[in-house]
Amino acid sequence: MTEANPIRSEIDLNADGLHTGYLRLPHSVHRSAYGWIPVPIASIRNGKGPSVLLMAGNHGDEYEGQILVSQMMREIDPQAVRGQIIFLPMADFPAAEAGLRTSPLDGGNLNRSFPGDPAGTPTQVIADYIENTLLSRVQYLIDLHSGGSSLVYDGANMLAIEPRDAEERDRLHGLLTAFGLPRAFLHPPNPVHASTAARRQGAISILTELGGGGAVQAALLREARHGLLHLLGHIGVLTGPLVPARPPGETRFMRVSGSRHYVYAYERGVYEPLVELGEAVEADQPAARIHFPDTPLREPVTLHFGAAGLVVCKRATAAVQRGDCLLHLAEPDE
Repeated sequence: MTEANPIRSEIDLNADGLHTGYLRLPHSVHRSAYGWIPVPIASIRNGKGPSVLLMAGNHGDEYEGQILVSQMMREIDPQAVRGQIIFLPMADFPAAEAGLRTSPLDGGNLNRSFPGDPAGTPTQVIADYIENTLLSRVQYLIDLHSGGSSLVYDGANMLAIEPRDAEERDRLHGLLTAFGLPRAFLHPPNPVHASTAARRQGAISILTELGGGGAVQAALLREARHGLLHLLGHIGVLTGPLVPARPPGETRFMRVSGSRHYVYAYERGVYEPLVELGEAVEADQPAARIHFPDTPLREPVTLHFGAAGLVVCKRATAAVQRGDCLLHLAEPDE
């Protein structure tokens, strides 16, 4: 017998109109014996049509998506919706409230916790609810990420799981083109990611990576808002004057191909990048140096790229430890 998820929604997801409230996750602590964790949620439902889960705060230190989902809640006229949009602006509320990538309650990384566990830690319970209650009722997941505190992406990017066949590829390319951000990366499925959770539930997922570095860039927000509204119109869940006539731009399709596209620190020290975001690089080209100010006269260690490609992401902070990601690449998708 499958254990029931303890989260209870304050809103009826089957009700027409705009409804806002919280998902209540019971959480008994010293401060509050009968307390609950408030995960914000909203729903706009109007007649028949597609259903979409618009999610942000999957990682709590990624702020661009939290702003965008909150904007969408306020701006979208319920009468312009054909179907349903479910809004989850702070999916991992404990992490988002603390401004951390992972939950301060259990150390859990929500986007490494699917399919979750209804009897597990708070992060596992939230993952189970998202997968088995929310994703099971939608056809699309739009999961808004950024580089967070530790990474910076080059502009606005999209990610999607590699399609399984030609029909799915055409459909996915149509969705990514409708979103219209500059780059779209295809990657293999990972069973603990929300995108694969969506696939398990029969939904198709698009994820964004919008800047990062613990900051918010106004131009990226405008571009992503434009693309998001156009995508919702392309799907058919949103109509009316809020939907732009065209996407924000053309999309370049790229691929991230495993470990050869990543550069990692192997020693603790101070990281110096030797390339810039958006730069085209070659295999064996110097990528970064690690300096050791605590060891007088020690020469820095130079790290090299394992493949050619375009620099799409780099570490935001200079202090590094062994295992930290410094840079990653993507290559054209042929």
